[in-house]
Amino acid sequence: MNFAPYLAMLAVVLAGGATALQAPTNARLASAVASPVNAAFISFAVGTAALGIIAAVLHTRPDMVATRALPAYAWFGGLYGAIFVVAAAWAVPRLGVAMTITLMVAGQLLLSLVLDHFGALGVPQSPISLTRVAGVALVIAGVLLVRRG
Repeated sequence: MNFAPYLAMLAVVLAGGATALQAPTNARLASAVASPVNAAFISFAVGTAALGIIAAVLHTRPDMVATRALPAYAWFGGLYGAIFVVAAAWAVPRLGVAMTITLMVAGQLLLSLVLDHFGALGVPQSPISLTRVAGVALVIAGVLLVRRG
């Protein structure tokens, strides 16, 4: 039996849990350093240091020749992450963790439907279907339920 898909699912669920921890952690940091931008900067500095250590331990090296062939959008992942961290650090004190993360997941799902449908950014094409839209609609309904408290 191939356990790789299950391992990937577990990794993503754990990463999602880390996202829920990241939002209030960075919100607390933002209040201490007087800005969600400052908190994001510190968060990314710590993350960069951690990744540097992991890369050194694993002896990984980037293929600099391959990086020259990348499309421009491939360099924007850190920018998207910065937007995510700043938005979460700013929103958590105003909306709470559950509402912030639920809205972020709703935004992720809406855009992911479009990316999958068109096969954008090199992802496998998976057309929008009624069941996929219904799944996203249920998450958006969850936003409304979380909001009502």
